Amino acid sequence: MLRKTNVVYVFFTLMVMCCIVCCKGKHPATQKEIVKKPEEMDDQISDNLKAVLQFAKDNNGKINNAIKLYFPDLVNSFYDKNDYHNIWSQKEKWMPLADSMFYFIENSKYYGLYPSDYHFKELTQLRKKISEDTLAKADATEWTKADLMLSDAFMKTLKDLKEGRLLPDSVSIVRKQKYIDSFFIKNLNDAEKNDSLSDIFNAVQPQNERYQSLKSLVKNFVDSMDNTSFLYIVYPQKDSSLLIKNLQKRLLQASVAKTTNIPDSILLSNEIKKYQSIHKIKKDGKISVKLIQSLNNFDVEKFKRIAITLDRYKQKPDTFPVRYLWVNIPSFYLELWDNDTLTLRSKVIVGKPATPTPVLSSAISDMVTYPQWTIPESIIKKDILPALKKDAGYLASKGYNLVDAKGNVVDPYTINWSKYSKGIPWKIMQGSGDDNALGVLKFNFNNPYSVYLHDTNERYLFQNAERDLSHGCVRVQKWDALAFYIAKNDSMNVTKDQQLAYNADSIKTWLANKDRKRIIVKNRLPLFIEYFTCVAKNNKIIFYQDIYNNDEALAEKYFANK
Repeated sequence: MLRKTNVVYVFFTLMVMCCIVCCKGKHPATQKEIVKKPEEMDDQISDNLKAVLQFAKDNNGKINNAIKLYFPDLVNSFYDKNDYHNIWSQKEKWMPLADSMFYFIENSKYYGLYPSDYHFKELTQLRKKISEDTLAKADATEWTKADLMLSDAFMKTLKDLKEGRLLPDSVSIVRKQKYIDSFFIKNLNDAEKNDSLSDIFNAVQPQNERYQSLKSLVKNFVDSMDNTSFLYIVYPQKDSSLLIKNLQKRLLQASVAKTTNIPDSILLSNEIKKYQSIHKIKKDGKISVKLIQSLNNFDVEKFKRIAITLDRYKQKPDTFPVRYLWVNIPSFYLELWDNDTLTLRSKVIVGKPATPTPVLSSAISDMVTYPQWTIPESIIKKDILPALKKDAGYLASKGYNLVDAKGNVVDPYTINWSKYSKGIPWKIMQGSGDDNALGVLKFNFNNPYSVYLHDTNERYLFQNAERDLSHGCVRVQKWDALAFYIAKNDSMNVTKDQQLAYNADSIKTWLANKDRKRIIVKNRLPLFIEYFTCVAKNNKIIFYQDIYNNDEALAEKYFANK
């Protein structure tokens, strides 16, 4: 009898658990729910919203097998504060606000966004279904899904327009509770109240001129772009046979090759030469970085770079200082801005891909005439130590000194260099002079990377079109004009009772006498070293090479399969 009771109890328990699991897994947004009268539709949608959002909360944002909300908690907060009333439709008719949201999503590429990120496919299908199917028009489930997707799309649009997509979720404004009411929910309430989206969407975007200038040109680019997704070539590629196979496919897409069959080396070289001739690249028939960059530079990839660039601006301040320096690494140029006027433009040499110049914000704190160069440990380990193991006279040939902690010069021939592999317990310094790698003037600024702006003893390199040649510091062609501007800026607003420690004439004298002087900058000049592969210039979008493959990495992470 006891055994029978236990069996019945176990059976009953299993049935209850099964029922709970099944009920929890049931999608409330899958069954048709036909409403007989249009005036009853809104009440039914309101009832549905709460149930569907609870299901989404329990199922990682999913409201059915095909639709997943990006921000289920945020959307739920909005509806909870608005008694779960639908806002995008009324009595089986779309509100004008819904039409505006549909239109924005459809044209979101004009803002550097992707329609697919805002439920475009699902909303388009649903909208078509409701317009063509009388039964669907009376289905409260369809209207409920539409309301939730439009609200979710609105929230994601706000987030992406304000802060972009390149920030980790942990620092996203969506994660900051204070923004829930004051930003997201307030803006959606304002949109419903004023029946307008454009003012809200325009207001949350960066207002700085660089962003606005680029964004103003995106529409023309999108309207004329070739939407063909050509094969993207990964380079360098460990699998050389795969590289050749993909390269042949890409050359076929470029109407250069005639077949996807793997060519022999002579045929491949001739195909490459044909492509290089068409695209005005050095005609050598070789697989190179320049060739691959050209092949990958099609419109779909260009748009990704536009999208990344617009998002990068969203991480910058809306307003810039009255005077500042702007170094754009991929352009190989420095700009000095004063009251919105471009005062100086200079070629620069930036870090090689192996030793990239870091992106940073700082301010010029001091200048040094005829500086000494203390060689960074990274260069010592990678370049100098291997050379010393071969020849202890390497330092003398380069004009370098080996210096101990007390500043004493050490004879490199007395050192057993084979003992060292990860570094050395001495400094290596190059004395000041015309042959110094830093040239005759250096600009210091606080940063954790030990980089600076400076002159160079290899000024002929500024003739190169591609100037990613340094170990990470930025060499400035017009270093003298920059130094004299800083001196002039420091001399402004100096009263008779004050005495400036230097001026432009002082700098000229110290340089003429080859004096080593450290000059403290009174009015520190803000400096921004940035990485933007496209800019607005002369009413056109100018694209630069992604020399460090930074955009490529971001595109792979955030825009794969777009």
